[in-house]
Formats: sequence, C-alpha cells, structure tokens
Amino acid sequence: MTRPGDAAISARHVPVLGPEAVGLLSPRAGGIYLDATFGAGGYSRMLLEVPGTRVIGIDRDRIAVAGGFDLVDRSDGRLTLVEDRFSNLAQVCESLGVDAVDGIVMDIGVSSMQLDEAGRGFSFRLDGPLDMRMGQQGPTAADVIAKASETDLANIIYIFGEERHSRSVARAIVAARQQAPITTTRALADIVSKVVRSKPGEIHPATRTFQGLRIFVNAELDELHLALAAAERVLKPGGRLAVVSFHSLEDRIVKNFLVERGKVGSGSRHLPEPAQGAPAFRLLTRRPIIAGDDEVAANPRARSAKLRAAERTAASAHAASELPSWPVLADVMRGG
Repeated sequence: MTRPGDAAISARHVPVLGPEAVGLLSPRAGGIYLDATFGAGGYSRMLLEVPGTRVIGIDRDRIAVAGGFDLVDRSDGRLTLVEDRFSNLAQVCESLGVDAVDGIVMDIGVSSMQLDEAGRGFSFRLDGPLDMRMGQQGPTAADVIAKASETDLANIIYIFGEERHSRSVARAIVAARQQAPITTTRALADIVSKVVRSKPGEIHPATRTFQGLRIFVNAELDELHLALAAAERVLKPGGRLAVVSFHSLEDRIVKNFLVERGKVGSGSRHLPEPAQGAPAFRLLTRRPIIAGDDEVAANPRARSAKLRAAERTAASAHAASELPSWPVLADVMRGG
C-alpha cells in the first residue's frame, strides 16, 4: 500500500511499471488502445503521447472518471472515458462502435488515490467509514461485517486475504459486533490487531483482512477472470495485452490464463486434438517484469507489482471458463 506523504501524492500520478507496460503494447499511430482501469490516467497519458493513437479509458469509480475530464479536453478527441466495470470492456467497445482494439492495459486492484482518501474506507492507516467500494453501488464492507456469518467471514478473509488466522479474526468480529456496530476502518483494524500479531518490520496485522474484504466487496477476482476473457475477444490478431497485478491471487489468475491460452493442443495417438484449438496468445513475458529499485523508492506500491504480457494470435477465442466456486457477495448478504 502507498504510504501517506508528499512522495505518495506525486507517485499516484505515475503508473506502476508504466513505461514497461506501454512499451510492450508497442503503440502506433492509428491504433486503438484500451486503458481498462483508468485510475489517474497514467497509462492513457503515455499512450496518447504517441501521435494518432485513440484511447478508451474505463473505470468503475465515478471520481476517477471525473478526474480524467481535463485529459479528455486536452486529447483533441482521442480519449474517451466510460464509467463501467472493466469486465464489461467488450460491451464498452461495442457501444462505441469499436469492433477490435490494438492493445489493452490493466492495472489490477485498488488505486493509490483510493487508498489515500480516508472517506473511501480502503486503508486501516486512515480512519474513515468502512466502505471499500470502488464504485458507489452495492453493499459496503461495513454491511458485510454486519451481515455475514462467522463461517462466511472466515472464508472471505482466508480465500481473498490469505490470512491464516481467518477463523480467529472472524470470531473476534462476530463477538465485537454483538457489542456495537463496526462501521469504521480503525474499529475493524483494532479488532483484528488483538488476534493477529506482527513483529516489527512485518506488515500491519489488519493488512490481509482488509485485502480480503476489499476484494470480496468489489468481486475483484471475478472481474479479472471476466476481463481477461473479454480482452481475448476484442484484441485484433497481433494486438497486445499487458496486465500489472499487485498480489499473488491476481498474478496467479493472469499467469494461468495466459499460459492456458498459449498452449498448443496436444491430444494423443488414441484421442483427437483437444477442443480448445490453436493458442489464442503468444507470451511476451516468460517471467513477470518487476519494478526496479528506483521506482520502488519513488513509489513503495510498486514493490509487489508484476507485469505480464502476451500477443493475440489469429486463432478464435477460446470458450470462457467457469468462474471459481468461492463466496459471492449476493449470497453472503442474503444469508445463502
């Protein structure tokens, strides 16, 4: 997470691994590019620096979209901003009359701007309402804390936060909410800190719990699965996809998707070729690209970033895979 202070404020406008990600897209005049997670517009700015490019920016956060209006005005009509989930990128392109794009960049997870705004409720370092929604719709993290069963809370924190003390944390939350509603980031962080201990130099005890709740509230991993499949459908042959992720859950999804879509059907002498057909992507990064020391020093959030990229082949898009079976917001909120 980005640390408060002047360095973080200036770093929020610089996309993590920006030159590397945009370089892998190899933008050219006349190309159409999709910044699927617009945020502060850093990747879009870099893409627009190439004369003749057109950029479509998507963000589910209305504040981020509004913050990009000035860039729209300065782009001479080359930037279009759309408030939507990045999983809907194919529908966004269709609505704009765009059949296919030359490149897509995605920066997965919460933005530095969201973390630095106490009122958004993403960070335990800044006391604020326990919200965590990237958009302004649906249940908040406070609603989940109030409604979810102890078992659901433990599963959410374990699966999405990778917190090995998830059962103890869930038990403590349920006990605390019986005494008073848990409605602020500080209140939740204090509860978690009493059951999860950390040594000096380690991450804050509440880090994984907050991560798990945030990912769950925003269905971030489902969104990523759907966005990757949509990118496969809208990229032109030779079009490129670059994805920057910030923790192992996201990176694993991106890696597995690109590796699977890059496989050549093997079959056997007894069976026909697999139905998946020809590979839909050619890997451009066999191993993830990580930030250098200078970038990490300027923006601590870059420390955990990993960039993977691939180029679309001329093969047909593969059938979309089913989403993993894990807790779903609608089910948890209705007690299902």
